[in-house]
Amino acid sequence: MNTITAPALALTLAFLAPAALAAAPFDKGDANKGKATHEKQCAGCHIGRFGGDGGKIYTRADRRVKNASALAQQITTCNAMLGNNLFPEDELHLAAYLNGQYYKFK
Repeated sequence: MNTITAPALALTLAFLAPAALAAAPFDKGDANKGKATHEKQCAGCHIGRFGGDGGKIYTRADRRVKNASALAQQITTCNAMLGNNLFPEDELHLAAYLNGQYYKFK
């Protein structure tokens, strides 16, 4: 019987884990919940600043968010600055929605 030793398993997971995270950085979030949060907490400000449906903030050429980490940080920053009182899981849902709708980070 072939068995994998603990060090070999740890080494294997060390190589696989970053790839899995990179494939779906917000896969634990619920995009539907994130969409509802976006409509309630974010869209009004973005529409006021960019017009239309506010989506231009995410798609403009000079956007600040260039990777999944920056997206998560921007959500946290907006949450804190605007006093939206979102829980970390709400931020994760929001990131899942925004990533699926606009960014497509892997």
